[in-house]
Amino acid sequence: MTTILLLGRGGQVGWELQRSLAPLGRLVAADRDSEPLRADFTRADALRDLLGAVRPQVIVNAAAYTAVDRAESEPEVARQVNAGSVQVLADHAAASGATLVHYSTDYVFDGSGQAPRDETAPTGPLNVYGQTKLEGEQAIRASGCRHLILRTSWVYAARGGNFARTMLRLAAERERLTVIDDQIGAPTGADLLADLTALALRQLRDEPDASGTYHAVAAGETSWHGYATQVIDFARAQGQSLRVQSIDAVPTSAFPTPARRPLNSRLDTRSLRERFDLTLPDWRVGVERMLREVLAV
Repeated sequence: MTTILLLGRGGQVGWELQRSLAPLGRLVAADRDSEPLRADFTRADALRDLLGAVRPQVIVNAAAYTAVDRAESEPEVARQVNAGSVQVLADHAAASGATLVHYSTDYVFDGSGQAPRDETAPTGPLNVYGQTKLEGEQAIRASGCRHLILRTSWVYAARGGNFARTMLRLAAERERLTVIDDQIGAPTGADLLADLTALALRQLRDEPDASGTYHAVAAGETSWHGYATQVIDFARAQGQSLRVQSIDAVPTSAFPTPARRPLNSRLDTRSLRERFDLTLPDWRVGVERMLREVLAV
């Protein structure tokens, strides 16, 4: 039986992966708080010990340093988690013949232009987070291990905090909201990512040449303003009483942050769809499903 080591089990994607990966083998799920097997991404030696104890045939890394703004002030911590520890995973996978699945981000690009970027587009991170995620990707490819790197964007889940929950809370408290309208991307559900991972892993068992980097996001595109409008309109249609009367569109410059954000987060998913024979649902489908769970309707 295949042993699958899932790292980052407590995160949004990790939580959904516990469901989607379970039918594929013996699943060992760990994070920095799990006992007796702890996945400490700040200590390379501890991570090596974990890998040696579990001896997985598949490693799925859903752990990451994702505090984008804080990374600007603690780059070495972000680098250790997003690149140094990923190097440990990649080296182990290469030496043992294991397959490594890793999640990356649209932040490896500079966000210029209007067109969706494919996997061959030049990278150019705008911030420390994006740079360290890119370094993690590079470590995996350089190791020569069999791998799937899935770049995604705007990830959400019904479990835990997310943009939709924040908008609903603010819409209940305020008459007027201001939301950025010049960043464009595709809200992508953690459940969708988890299901795509399981389907791709199953095919990779029979087709090792499918190893590589793929863009994995829901279909369609929107701005954060469009996303907020969709959320609030749907909630109202389900009978939610909200105070908000207007949702004003503003540029990114209206909300200065320590880390620069890419304006164009569009990702071309053709390679993923064609290689694994997949159809990706429109972003609204997943968001509305999530909202039904959040609103219990």
